[in-house]
Amino acid sequence: MANFNTHLTGGFAVSAITGLIVYKAGLVNAQEFLSCVLIGTIGGLLPDIDSDNSTPIKLGFNLISLALAFALVIHWQSSLSLLSMLLLWLVGYGLMRYGVFYIFTRLTVHRGIIHSVPYMVTMALALVSINHYLLGVAAITSWFYGAFLLLGALVHLGLDEAYSVDLLNNRLKRSSGTAMKFYKHDQRFYFIGLYGILFMFITISPPFAPFWNKVSDPVTWWLLKDAMLPEVLTR
Repeated sequence: MANFNTHLTGGFAVSAITGLIVYKAGLVNAQEFLSCVLIGTIGGLLPDIDSDNSTPIKLGFNLISLALAFALVIHWQSSLSLLSMLLLWLVGYGLMRYGVFYIFTRLTVHRGIIHSVPYMVTMALALVSINHYLLGVAAITSWFYGAFLLLGALVHLGLDEAYSVDLLNNRLKRSSGTAMKFYKHDQRFYFIGLYGILFMFITISPPFAPFWNKVSDPVTWWLLKDAMLPEVLTR
């Protein structure tokens, strides 16, 4: 399968090119464009969080652990001494980085349910809902963020499937079909639960119609067509 650098480069390249297209079409502003590219790049690494020794999972847990530790210290700073804050920081970081990480790696299997299309769709819809309902982001912008997360994740899954084909020997490797999957029988109960969560997010997500209407508006793509070439070449 593809390695970390390939997934990072692939996710970034596809997200950046797609982001430039929607930005030049006037669908997102400059700040939203940068957010879309970042989210798409993260999506390009997301399916490998089920690998115990992968760079994304280690980096992700390190960042989350640091953020949690600092959040605990900031929350309790007024009632704790310097030594107590230091101990709290160490305990918070240690519990997340080693305790929760250990539990997570024991409960997940590489190329299991996390490394699947429905899981990535669920994550994308969860991001849409969190942005809209909790962070107050506009529904259309939230859908763009979710779309870019899913785009990056699909690039990851597609790369893994592409790397499972041995073109020189004209054969499929054993890993073929394990990346971009929708169901796995030996994990059927997990997948049933996953599809239930996916259905829940479909029902509670903000309206999709305004996003689709904006993306499919012919005027949008006329603007993009006018922005395709330098002005001196269009005169």
